[in-house]
Amino acid sequence: MIKLKASDAGLSIAELTRRSVLLKPLPKRLSKITLATYRELVRIGSNINQLTRATNTAIKMGLRPPADPEQLKQLQKLLQQIGRELSQIETEITDDDDIDDDGDQEDWE
Repeated sequence: MIKLKASDAGLSIAELTRRSVLLKPLPKRLSKITLATYRELVRIGSNINQLTRATNTAIKMGLRPPADPEQLKQLQKLLQQIGRELSQIETEITDDDDIDDDGDQEDWE
């Protein structure tokens, strides 16, 4: 039972034991959909950061920026908000039902 509980929590038996003895909460297990969404948010955030750097460089050089700095700030805030909301979502979907091996969402019957 301990091995199964540790596996379900994504922890080693030693870490599960430490957390249990110290009354620390177990980490929240994320579904494949949640993890895929986080990864996509990170990619989008990276692209926005690159665009922000290019915009700031263009402004410093006196050139026309490729994007509106205010819109970029708004996008960054929205991504942060989405990330916070995503972390609060409780899902009942099991990992087996989330995404198949090729990364596509499975068909629901």
